[in-house]
Amino acid sequence: MVLEIVGARFLARDFGGSFYVWVSQIGVILTALALGYFIGGALADRWQRLAWLAWLLVPAGVFTFLIPSFAKLVLDAIVLRHPPHQAIPLFWQKVDPAIGSALIFLLPCSALAVLSPYLIRLAALRLTHVGRIAGLIHAASTVGGIGGVFLSGYWLIEHFSVSTIFRAMGGLTAGLGLACLFLDGWFRQNPPTKAPL
Repeated sequence: MVLEIVGARFLARDFGGSFYVWVSQIGVILTALALGYFIGGALADRWQRLAWLAWLLVPAGVFTFLIPSFAKLVLDAIVLRHPPHQAIPLFWQKVDPAIGSALIFLLPCSALAVLSPYLIRLAALRLTHVGRIAGLIHAASTVGGIGGVFLSGYWLIEHFSVSTIFRAMGGLTAGLGLACLFLDGWFRQNPPTKAPL
């Protein structure tokens, strides 16, 4: 959610603060979530190893960290392809922010969305507890999203530059991926003996 809120602020520099920018950002993030959930479920059924998440999270973290370095070039290319002294057609006013958002935010947000189904698969040791585990993980994810919205909207944007926020989020994502590598080894040495109650 931090990427969604801060990303909309970032896109506004090139596309303005119009309704279309928010619609584009929300739509792209929802698309990323759907892709991530689908991919995460498929990967979790094939590989039940926490370490595999590092292959998604570390590159996504690096990508997010580098957004301030490459995103301006991407957005400039989208905007400057229109003739400079002509009004941009309404169709492109609507679609250009969606293209920019997808090129910058679809990949890292999809990678983060993989976490929920993957963790549900790893945590569900018995089918009788899948519902409880799924509810707990989705609740935790939603609480984190709520915190991200208020944290970014009320505090981060006021105290840090957008570039700093992207770099911090990239570092956290990559760090989460590396943590998965270490936790995987710990879980393999200390396997749970029974399903959680």
